[in-house]
Amino acid sequence: MPKITIEQRQYKTYILADDTTGNQIEVVPERGGIITSWQVQGQEIFYLDTERFTHPDLSIRGGNPILFPICGNLPDNTYTHNGQQYTLKQHGFARDLPWELEEVSEDKTTYVKVHLVSNEQTKAVYPFDFHLSFSYKINGNTLEIQQHLHNSSATPIPFSTGFHPYFQAPDKTQLEFAIPAGEYQDQRTKERKFFGGNFDFNLDEIDVAFKELTANSATVTDNSRKLKLTLDYGDEYPIVVFWTLKGKDFYCLEPWSAPRNSLNTGENLTVVEPGASYQASVRLTASFF
Repeated sequence: MPKITIEQRQYKTYILADDTTGNQIEVVPERGGIITSWQVQGQEIFYLDTERFTHPDLSIRGGNPILFPICGNLPDNTYTHNGQQYTLKQHGFARDLPWELEEVSEDKTTYVKVHLVSNEQTKAVYPFDFHLSFSYKINGNTLEIQQHLHNSSATPIPFSTGFHPYFQAPDKTQLEFAIPAGEYQDQRTKERKFFGGNFDFNLDEIDVAFKELTANSATVTDNSRKLKLTLDYGDEYPIVVFWTLKGKDFYCLEPWSAPRNSLNTGENLTVVEPGASYQASVRLTASFF
């Protein structure tokens, strides 16, 4: 059974570890409520730019940043609600704000639960009251992430949500992809292209969205690490985004609930009625071979 310990580093870090298997996660509520480390059999799965992480004014590049209340960016970083214009920067504010620990459990199910509650800072750019929580737990070599949002507003709350996990990849030419879609859309040019199972890693940046998924699971096999990574997602996530930069030892495979600019277009936008709740879940499984 995994156990939870606390270490005071630059930020208070909650470590959920199963010493018998070498599997563990490290959760830092103060930095966007994210997991900064996920280890399976003692090997690190996530990528983290540790130097960048020490600077609170910089967005985190690594771990599993939480995307809320938008995925991607908005034109000129603006959207309009009830005739009023608001500003939201890329991927929203959840990944940059301090979250709070809500609960830790070492009973039959061991998990760490963190939450973000609307406040004056969030309502200045997103005029809604909400309680957003994430529960993290490890079950063998699987990381389970459960999301819960409660609408505390007197009006419906529109949003999109997603995850932006960074995975270590020291040699991206050794990656093999099984993503359940026959084409993708380039996020910058909007051009649609056939997907044959791989990418051109000579490009400076790859940023593509798979929007016509035929299954709720995608896998990446890293032959250099002898590692197969499986991403399982619910119907709440009809889009999977792949992103990487040339010369960086990571790739991102991101489940999104809606495409860029959905707050303005309404495409795949999730709307939760007053007093109602929304739930979604994602599972990541790392298997060495």
